[in-house]
Amino acid sequence: MKLVASPDVQASQPTVQISLSRVGVTGVEKVIRVAHQLFWARLECFVDLGPRQKGAHMSRFEETVNDVIGEVILNEEAFRAEMLAVRIAELVRERQGALRAEVTIAARYPEYKPAPVSGIRTQEIYTMFGGAVAAESGTRRLVGVAAQGMTACPCAQQLVAGAARERLDEHGFSDDQIEQILDDVPVATHNQRGLGTLHIGCPEDCDVELDAEALLGIVENSMSSEIYELMKRSDEGAVVEKAHRRPRFVEDCVREMVLGVVDELPILTDQHFVSARQENLETIHQHNVVAERFGLLGELRHELGTGEHAARHTSMREWMDGRG
Repeated sequence: MKLVASPDVQASQPTVQISLSRVGVTGVEKVIRVAHQLFWARLECFVDLGPRQKGAHMSRFEETVNDVIGEVILNEEAFRAEMLAVRIAELVRERQGALRAEVTIAARYPEYKPAPVSGIRTQEIYTMFGGAVAAESGTRRLVGVAAQGMTACPCAQQLVAGAARERLDEHGFSDDQIEQILDDVPVATHNQRGLGTLHIGCPEDCDVELDAEALLGIVENSMSSEIYELMKRSDEGAVVEKAHRRPRFVEDCVREMVLGVVDELPILTDQHFVSARQENLETIHQHNVVAERFGLLGELRHELGTGEHAARHTSMREWMDGRG
């Protein structure tokens, strides 16, 4: 029996000939083992679509993801989400015949760290982000992390401290004694669990490698205190006291993240992209609070150095599309 070749429907011309910005797949989930460590990853893959192509070959996305994950397992000693995204984006672009391909990855993984006083070993779950856009001009990549911490509200702390000063004054304490007491005893305030996210974008032909652990350190240090899944009483006391001695608004956390990038990653150029975001889960309100700052590192350095407002805040979308 003679086999009849199936027509390539996706390559035919659509009825309405207009290009599409992004066509692809979302919610692709994989478990990846690299160097005896497991990562749970969620991926999205997209290509642009020209006005004369009816559709993308959806099965090729899944095939490419599986092929590249196989390469990573065989050849890598450490998992780097952004480099996985780069390889998938470049291969997807080639296999789909697209001008542009975009891939984003969110990978959850465990890290072990000691509690601050007891040193008890505790497992913390972090999120690593990787992103890449492959185009004719080259490939841009994005590396990021997300971590949780604790913040203590400066405003409420000042209100509580003011009331404490009045009561201590009524009891006959001197001004110097009152200040010494308030310095020795951390003043109460309401606190929040904070969710910090930091992304760094690397332009085409950039060979700088960013360590996720270093980025996590910047994020966690931006908040009033780190948090730990498992703690002894001594650890709980240390965490609460540290947080109340470093009260920070949601805005403070974002500014500390940006400053941490500038101070701790001097190897980055002005063309690198930075996005810092903090969300605090409120305890005395039903709403949450959010702050963000994004832009080219050159924009951020200029503003930090001069104190002048930068009129341009390049967004992640603009940077990924090569418009920043």
